[in-house]
Amino acid sequence: MKKKFYRVQENKILCGVCTGVAEYFDIDVTIVRILWAMAVLLGGSGILLYIVIALIAPMKPIDYYSEDTNNSNNTPNYPDSDE
Repeated sequence: MKKKFYRVQENKILCGVCTGVAEYFDIDVTIVRILWAMAVLLGGSGILLYIVIALIAPMKPIDYYSEDTNNSNNTPNYPDSDE
């Protein structure tokens, strides 16, 4: 299976770029955030790179289908709405 980079909504602070990088390279998100902060403080190029990735990279799709094996007809399992 081919690896694809996504921004990730879970555990994000701003746009999910650092979380996506951490997930892609299978490392801790804290390490990515520290390295990104160092890139920002040492030259400022980290800010521009973050903005470019946030604008270009797609958001990871949310899976609405249940993992439940009892749901044999594959009907969507949408989260409760706030109506």
